[in-house]
This record gives sequence, C-alpha cells and structure tokens, in this order.
Amino acid sequence: MKLVEVELRRVRLPLVAPFRTSFGTQTAREALLVRVAGADSEGWGECVAMEEPLYSSEYVVGAQHVIRHHLLPRLFSAGDVSAARIAGLLAPVKEHRMAKAAVETAVLDAELRASGVSLGTHLGAVRDAVDAGVSVGITDSIPALLDTVAGYLDAGYRRVKLKIEPGWDVAPVAAVRERFGDVLLQVDANCAYSLADASRLARLDDLDLLLIEQPLPEDDLPGHAALARRVRTPICLDESITSARAAAFAINLGACAIVNIKPGRVGGYLEARRVHDVCVAHGVPVWCGGMLETGIGRAANVALAALPGFTLPGDISASDRYFRTDVTLPFVLQEGRLGVPTGPGIGVSPTSEALDELTVSTERITPA
Repeated sequence: MKLVEVELRRVRLPLVAPFRTSFGTQTAREALLVRVAGADSEGWGECVAMEEPLYSSEYVVGAQHVIRHHLLPRLFSAGDVSAARIAGLLAPVKEHRMAKAAVETAVLDAELRASGVSLGTHLGAVRDAVDAGVSVGITDSIPALLDTVAGYLDAGYRRVKLKIEPGWDVAPVAAVRERFGDVLLQVDANCAYSLADASRLARLDDLDLLLIEQPLPEDDLPGHAALARRVRTPICLDESITSARAAAFAINLGACAIVNIKPGRVGGYLEARRVHDVCVAHGVPVWCGGMLETGIGRAANVALAALPGFTLPGDISASDRYFRTDVTLPFVLQEGRLGVPTGPGIGVSPTSEALDELTVSTERITPA
C-alpha cells in the first residue's frame, strides 16, 4: 500500500487504581496510537512505550519523535510498502523497537482489513479465546494484597502474577499461596535482583510457582543461567528477549525455561511470531505479556496469544482491569477468557467518543 496520511495521536487513560512495580507507580496510561491511511484502507497500531523511560529506553514523546522524523520518511520514500517489508526498510534506524512495532502493526492492520483477513488467522491462531491472567502490583500491605487478589479471582482470572522487589517477595507471595491454595501463581521482578540474591529467590521454590520472571538485569544472561542452576522454579525472561535471535541465544545458554513475548519489545507481531516459532522448536512454553495496552494493543495481543505455543495464561486482562474508559469497545472477561477478535485486521477500532474524551494531542503527517 502507498501511505497517503499517518496520524500520531497521544491519548491519556486514567487507571482505575495505581499500579506499582519496582520501577515506579503509574496512575495513568499515556499511549501513542498510530493510524495509517492508504487509498483503500486504514489501520491502527499502538506504541507500548511508557511515559518515562523506566521499563526500556523508549518513552512516548521520544517514540513520536522517532516515528515522525526517522521512520515515516523512510516509508514515504519507499513508495508502496507492505508489513513484511517494514523491518527491512526501518533497519537503518537502530533499536526503537516499540516505535517500529506501532508502525508495522498499523500497516499490517490496514493490509488485513483490505483483504478481509483477521490478524489471528494471519498469524496462525488455533483458539477462539485465550485464558486471561492478571498482573498485581506492589501494595501497601499484605492484607491489601490479599484483598486485591481475592477480587481478581472472584472476577474469574485464571492466573495471578505478583510484582516483587527486594523487601517485598517471600512473605507476600507466601501469604497469597496460603490464602488461595492451588491458584496458578507466578512472580515478576522486573530486573530488581542480582545473582547475590539467589538464596533469597530460592526461598520461593517451596511456594509452587509457575515461574520467576526477569529476576536479574536484562543484559545478565550468564547470571540468569547461573541462577537457573540454583533454584527449582523455572526462570522466565521478559526484558532480555528482544528478538527471535535473542530468544534462541538465551535458551541455548540455559538462561530461561519459559519466555514472555511482548510484541512491542521485539519490534512487532511478525517478529513476535518468529520468537514463538523459535521457542516451540526448542520446547519452551511462551505466554503474552502486557504493557497496559488500550483496546488497540489488547486486540492484537489476544490474537497473538491464540497461537499454539502460548500454553500459559498471559497478562491479557479485561479492559476494566485498568481503565474506566477504553479507546475501543471494552474487552470483557467471559469465564476467565477473552475472545479472539474475528473481524478483519485487529478486529477493533477506536470509538469517536473515546477519542474525543481521551486525546491529548494529534499530529497528521503526509508525504512531502
């Protein structure tokens, strides 16, 4: 397709409750939505970068600048573009995977809408609904944590992930296990520990966890491999997995037994599918991570999570887990699952009412 206009729209969605992790507390989600328009169709993508560069080096304002000044000029000058060509066309721009993913997703969405094919079908989905897990942030007290978890289990979520950090790990996790019995339970450290904490992390082994996610810094694959030899709980990597090649390297090194796939982190849904394929070939289970996506990103994540290698519930919660108002019609939990959109492309579009309410700024760019 030949791009005739690209719209970069920043939206701000207040969270229903603060979400605290080891790298800070969020009270709202500021997201960058990308709309591309060709002669016959349009498509949407979402940049999952945070407002500040805390999870990764990317952040919303920076991603908008990179897309506007470095990515779009290359696509405009290429003439006709397809989603399959995006990665190669943008390869001269180093890193900035979240910005690239947003652009690629929007182009892919437009292509699939034009051809009447759903994203799930295009990627190879084998399920019409996916099990939904929930990510629980760090709370002010263990009683508050237990109340929070109880509410999510009552809502039907099939797996609980607890954020941990030094000083908030063994005791709260043990309390959840004691209170809720055999609930599927895992923890996420967001790089908060070092290998010197191995003996403390090993104390989690008796709590029958599905996995410990990203306990060490993202560049410490040898440390993760060493930790994997010292704990019984499977190690899962998140921030360290930036491509299919990175996944293969980490698996072969023994740094992980499970992989969290976040499409924005690896550069888009096409690369996410390649990460999935590498993991399946190595017998490594995967699950789909979340970045507090709006309905745009959530729809695409649900489609990805319907691929055969996604055997663990992901962080794909209903819209009301985070937002009172989503940019699309809300995703609703049905018996602990979310349905895979069946419409063409990602299967959803923003509503004009939500965009009017939530938009912070809009920039429209056309070829020179």
